[in-house]
Amino acid sequence: MKRRKFITLLGGAAALPLAARAQQPAMPVIGFVSARSAESSTRQTAAFRKGLEEIGYAEGQNVTVEYHWLDGRYDRLPSLMADLVRRRVAVIATFGNEPALMAKAATSTIPIVFGVGVDPVQLGLVASLARPGGNATGINFFTQEIIAKRLGLLHDLVPKAARVAVMTNPANAATTEATLRDISEAARALGLQTQVLNASTSREIEAAFASLRREPVDALFVAGDGFFTSRRVQFATLAMRYAIPAVYSGREYPEVGGLMSYGTEILDRFRHAGVMIGQILKGAKPADLPVIQSSKFEFVINMQTARALGLEVPNALQLLADEVIE
Repeated sequence: MKRRKFITLLGGAAALPLAARAQQPAMPVIGFVSARSAESSTRQTAAFRKGLEEIGYAEGQNVTVEYHWLDGRYDRLPSLMADLVRRRVAVIATFGNEPALMAKAATSTIPIVFGVGVDPVQLGLVASLARPGGNATGINFFTQEIIAKRLGLLHDLVPKAARVAVMTNPANAATTEATLRDISEAARALGLQTQVLNASTSREIEAAFASLRREPVDALFVAGDGFFTSRRVQFATLAMRYAIPAVYSGREYPEVGGLMSYGTEILDRFRHAGVMIGQILKGAKPADLPVIQSSKFEFVINMQTARALGLEVPNALQLLADEVIE
């Protein structure tokens, strides 16, 4: 073989791996958008990754996840969603009512997997739970539907309460509207009066608690909200400072000193979201994937906090609890 021809063939062979690599498709990108903070979501993201792995996707190996933590900054949503749509990510994963609504408004083609606390049919995210239609599906974790149950548990612990403050985040409009509607009905059934407190920042949370010196209440109901969860230590500290029995939407609160919580098992819904996204990446259409309704609920009581507040927790409530934190 002539020397020039040999060198040409050798050069072509050496280039083959580079060419093959260049032809490999880029990893799909998941745009992950949560109303919470990264600090408050370590276990949730681990559960999300577990769901992806169950269906064959490992972050950094065959899929990329871009995490966007709003930490209550819902005003960031329009520009964030516009950027994800412009870059045509493979799937948009949203956790929280407002992120889901903004994603749905931003695109009718990119698949969306949501986690919402309000009925997704009422929100206009899907046509029905069984056959979502369109480009969105996900998990409904019943944050709103169990408001009456959560308020009832608070009333069982503080039976002499007559006036209950309700803390909501007006920046989370869909959740606030549903919370105020549902708790009004639940409070009437229990013979309770309600007083609404609004807070969208840490400073406003502080001010809302301070206002209770002027207008005292017997207990506090904190609405489900990603920003509030990110500030759970602040809530637990202030509730203790002002000696107010409070009920929350998730176990993260009593784990850091909050009195009690009732809500869906949060890790399960993040795992489900990971699985659904994996199904979509494998070719399934959101329109054909039924919305999953959470079936695992948790009632958690922090006994140390109850004793510090001078509350006697009835045995019936302790037996009902999924976990009693001592």
